[in-house]
Amino acid sequence: MRHEAHAAHAHHHGHTGTDHQRQHHAPAATWAMAAQATLHCLTGCAIGEVLGMVVGTAFGWGNLPTMVLAIVLAFVFGYSLTLRGVLRAGVDFRTAFRVALAADTLSIAVMELMDNGVILVWPSAMDATLGDALFWVSLAVSFVIAFAVTTPVNKWMIGRGKGHAVVHRYHH
Repeated sequence: MRHEAHAAHAHHHGHTGTDHQRQHHAPAATWAMAAQATLHCLTGCAIGEVLGMVVGTAFGWGNLPTMVLAIVLAFVFGYSLTLRGVLRAGVDFRTAFRVALAADTLSIAVMELMDNGVILVWPSAMDATLGDALFWVSLAVSFVIAFAVTTPVNKWMIGRGKGHAVVHRYHH
């Protein structure tokens, strides 16, 4: 009985025995879980990207500073959404911040790489303004492609107890 209690305590803190046991204790990574984690990430990225583009356009900035601002804000909003959820679980800010970094960094990076990559290679998309249909169509298509590429990445991470699997430990 004492050993079982220790094993449960160790599992709660992420410490397990052998690699085989660790794989056994990793959460089941379903496509639904991965899609939900990716959608969560996409929401923060979309808010940051659009806000960055609006601000850059409003100030008459060129493509590079506007894109840099959009990417920075995508990370800020992506992390913020996760941070908010973890803080609600009663975790201190420093721990919550580390959880958000661990959960979202790879996901946001892949999403931003795909999303901005699509915009960069799409003819005239970089020059489209907020009032152009091309701006919104290319952005929507880039988000769909980014979602499709990032979801398997999140599924892989959750299956290894990383990414949003870390966040789920604080939601129970």
